[in-house]
Amino acid sequence: MAQPQLASVWPEEPVPLAVGTAPVPAYGSASLADLLPTIAAGQGVPGLHSAITQLEPADRNCVFLIDGLGWEQLKAHPEDAPFLTSLLGSSCGGTGAPITAGFPATTATSLASFGTGLPPGAHGLPGYTARNPETGELMNQLRWKPWTSPRVWQPYPTVFQLADEAGVHTAQVSSPTFRDTPLTKIALSGGTFHGRLSGEERMDFAAEQLAAADRSLVYTYYSEVDGKGHRFGVDSDAWRGQLMYADHLAQRLAEQLPPRTALYVTADHGMIDIPFDEESRIDFDEDWELRAGVALLGGEGRARHVYAVPGAESDVLAVWREVLGDRFWVASRDEAIAAGWFGPQVDERVHGRIGDVVAAASDDVVITASVNEPHESAMVGMHGSMTPVEQFVPLIEVRS
Repeated sequence: MAQPQLASVWPEEPVPLAVGTAPVPAYGSASLADLLPTIAAGQGVPGLHSAITQLEPADRNCVFLIDGLGWEQLKAHPEDAPFLTSLLGSSCGGTGAPITAGFPATTATSLASFGTGLPPGAHGLPGYTARNPETGELMNQLRWKPWTSPRVWQPYPTVFQLADEAGVHTAQVSSPTFRDTPLTKIALSGGTFHGRLSGEERMDFAAEQLAAADRSLVYTYYSEVDGKGHRFGVDSDAWRGQLMYADHLAQRLAEQLPPRTALYVTADHGMIDIPFDEESRIDFDEDWELRAGVALLGGEGRARHVYAVPGAESDVLAVWREVLGDRFWVASRDEAIAAGWFGPQVDERVHGRIGDVVAAASDDVVITASVNEPHESAMVGMHGSMTPVEQFVPLIEVRS
């Protein structure tokens, strides 16, 4: 009698994903960090390089950043965004392709990449929360808590500052709430900040600022597409309503562009809805295996920085790979850096901010922390990892 195959009796263990299979963002050629240097180089700002070679220079440039508007979400909802949908073919200099946000695909990291023109490993905001090696505490880099000196944390000048120094009329038009935040100071400062409450006011004033000089660089921003996605999901009525409104704002601005202007509509990340079940939401605070040897859990659900108790780094890496490795790319700090997850350049001061272990979701799954992160754990829409739905963002172009 033939003996049964072992695989039919004992299923094979899942094979961990190789670190090298993670789709690394297109740093240096088609990432969010490459946009402003390309624009400003075309305006004659010295020391900057036109990395996105498909973009043609313009005297006046405006970037409208819609928080959370991923490429795949936009393509999936043409009826809610008819204006932006009609311009999808203009993305990335007429190639009809998206650009990548950078890793992790989260607001604080992406805005710092956008504003400085540097990858996360250089500007030093490698996640939603990251350990401060000087204090050993987790720092929330969006809310800037606990406080640390902004210019120590991120010492590089912004592209707006470089443009302003080169004589380009530079302005940011956003909610007054963001005027004096540390994130604004280290990522978006330079020229003049103009606080405007409504979206329509921002679009109208951005158009005025574009026309205020022969060379101008203007940034404006809208946040609520992201907000409704987190709370209700990216196919909810609330989210669709915000997409419709953002589409209206983009058209309003495009119709007011002064001559010789390029308008770019982009985003800081996409988003994915995660089901509320145990298979999709792994609770770190309730999982003794994942907690073993871990001193701090940073990052966010789909892009975790794991800081081990000294001496336990290799054990934590082994356990996280065994438990999660077929649904997450799980890397040691050195592996993640060598693979280019945080860009080709990782400054020495940033090294210790990156987790001893870095876990990036490849599947529809998150690592929550129900006790320590109750608000974040309750979100419907999530982002952070390197999957296309999170990484790909539009670079829609309108010229006058």
